[in-house]
Amino acid sequence: MEDGMVSTLGAVTGIAAATQNHSTVILSGFIVVAVESISMGVGSYLSNKSEADVEKRKLHEERIELNEFPEEERQELEDIYKKDGWPVDLAHTMAQEASKSRHLFLHEMACHELAIFPDVDEHPVKKGVAMFFSYVAGGAIPLIPYLVFSIKTGIITSIIITLIGLFALGVGTTRLTKRKWWKAGLEMLILASVAAIIGYAVGQLAENIIGN
Repeated sequence: MEDGMVSTLGAVTGIAAATQNHSTVILSGFIVVAVESISMGVGSYLSNKSEADVEKRKLHEERIELNEFPEEERQELEDIYKKDGWPVDLAHTMAQEASKSRHLFLHEMACHELAIFPDVDEHPVKKGVAMFFSYVAGGAIPLIPYLVFSIKTGIITSIIITLIGLFALGVGTTRLTKRKWWKAGLEMLILASVAAIIGYAVGQLAENIIGN
């Protein structure tokens, strides 16, 4: 949502400043949101699927190593436990017990050696769909004012409601991050302000170049 708001705000602000054409701004805004949301959704799906495929390959290779070199892998797990700070005797016992179960052995090696959690489902499709709709929702916020107001009023209103939306979104993330609400809100607000300023500046520059 943050990316949708910032990207769309910067784009439509620049286009509005450069063209002063209501239809052009709305059409361009819809194109930006449509193309970017699809791109972000597909990108999220592909990246998560690729990551999941890589993890599956690593788990497969690790499973082969456990079958062919069980003692070496057990010693490796014991060394990992020692490195993590477990007492030597306890690390030895833990590695011995883990090696008795193929599932537990693979699970421990995956978590501690490969930093992979095999019991966690990634759901690349769900993440891609969530990314798509989140971007659309975020991108709609700076675009809506142009459907109601004139270009001049639309620019001001778009910037204001997007900044408010970003501040609120930043505050909302503190439910998970536990950061101070005003710091999280200001962080997103500042980022959006920079995007709006750059977009407006580029639009004015383009207008001057085209006008000349």
